[in-house]
Amino acid sequence: SNSSAESLDRLYPAVGSSKPPRKRTTSQCKSEPPLLRTSKRTIYTAGRPPWYNEHGTQSKEAFVIGLGGGSASGKTTVATMIIEALDVPWVVLLSMDSFYKVLTKQQQEQAASNDFNFDHPDAFDFDLIIATLKKLKQGKSVKIPIYDFTTHSRKKEWKTLYGANVIIFEGIMAFADKELLKLLDLKIFVDTDSDIRLVRRLRRDISERGRDIEGVIKQYNKFVKPAFDQYIQPTMRLADIVVPRGSGNTVAIDLIVQHVHSQLEERELSVRAALASAHQYHPLPQTLSVLKSTPQVRGMHTIIRNKETSRDEFIFYSKRLMRLLIEHALSFLPFQSCTVQTPQGHDYEGRTYSGKQITGVSILRAGETMEPALRAVCKDVRIGTILIQTNCNTGEPELHYLRLPKDISEDHVILMDCTVSTGAAAMMAVRVLLDHDVPEDKIFLLSLLMAEMGVHSVAYAFPRVKIITTAVDKKVNDLFRIIPGIGNFGDRYFGTDAPPDWSDDEDALST
Repeated sequence: SNSSAESLDRLYPAVGSSKPPRKRTTSQCKSEPPLLRTSKRTIYTAGRPPWYNEHGTQSKEAFVIGLGGGSASGKTTVATMIIEALDVPWVVLLSMDSFYKVLTKQQQEQAASNDFNFDHPDAFDFDLIIATLKKLKQGKSVKIPIYDFTTHSRKKEWKTLYGANVIIFEGIMAFADKELLKLLDLKIFVDTDSDIRLVRRLRRDISERGRDIEGVIKQYNKFVKPAFDQYIQPTMRLADIVVPRGSGNTVAIDLIVQHVHSQLEERELSVRAALASAHQYHPLPQTLSVLKSTPQVRGMHTIIRNKETSRDEFIFYSKRLMRLLIEHALSFLPFQSCTVQTPQGHDYEGRTYSGKQITGVSILRAGETMEPALRAVCKDVRIGTILIQTNCNTGEPELHYLRLPKDISEDHVILMDCTVSTGAAAMMAVRVLLDHDVPEDKIFLLSLLMAEMGVHSVAYAFPRVKIITTAVDKKVNDLFRIIPGIGNFGDRYFGTDAPPDWSDDEDALST
């Protein structure tokens, strides 16, 4: 018997014994962004590359992996292992459990006594699943309901997901809807023994969801097992890949990761090169407004463009120009007539802002220098930030971080960056706002200095975005630096000295 046991051990090695535990790598599910800390600065080491072309439209959809299988088969664990092994940012995990339908009062009572079938296709809101997945696949921001398994209801707050290059959608009914199947680029079925699934479900429902053992077994026998046999197991034939033993099958997971990497490589874009050769030698667009070059404005430009100007003077006159630029930009906001009474008791026919709210969004790091000027002229203005850096190897802009106010889609948005050369970072920031449902004609791009190339790039891609600046220079050199330019605005303003190969954001290239 001992020899037989040894033979079985050789044929069926212990789960996970063939490889050391996987090291946790870069993914969006981490609580902190990937960083490289040096003695002088913190560098974000990974970001989302362009997901749109020079026309500003999405040219590649997110790659969607569907993960199906029975309850407690290990789908979430497999999804987590894929995310970690991919080692790329901007991967999101979307669980079907978030999309249970809102129960009626009668259904709530049935659920409380373990008499409601949560393992039936009718228990899920497939319309919301499909609409959400379509929007997320198109690169847009989506709101995900949060389901409370203890009360069998949706919570009031929703979770926001944005920026997926890879979406992993997992659930017991992942392959149970024809429209949903069309959205899946890769279908994986996790096949785990029924006894193992029952043990896992018992442990999970008792420890995590406050159920009693009798209720769990009752629900399993009455609903879970019959539903698996009728609705879930038959969908195994639809899968592109079947993974036996779930998370223990590391070979299958490695093959999946290799396939996803190859798909991502095929979808890589080169936006900056396209911008450099497109839309040039055209007249400047009508959406551009340049602050009138008065002797005062010309004098301030003379000071901040002078390489001999001290940092204190550079900051002082830059702030003056920013204030003038913000005031000029506000004149393009919608206003409506209104009548007020003066202290002398007479009516005055005036104007008042007719929008809901104004939100400022700065492109870090140089764009944040314009925030004080905006706050000085707009009372209670909300501020958002977007961090975009240029990848030193590819030359492409990459989105690393964003924090936008709630319900920004209803606001007029003033997008701020101090210099725009090719327009690559500005285009990415505009695309982010559009993905959060901000109307294009409610976006105002403000910059102290722009190159004609950047103006054309933004205006061609987003013809309804208002572009406002204090000056436009004609040329950009081979390194995408504005000529004659203003220098590296961020370094001059903050007193830093970046090495030649360092790109902080758009202003790092706009010298």
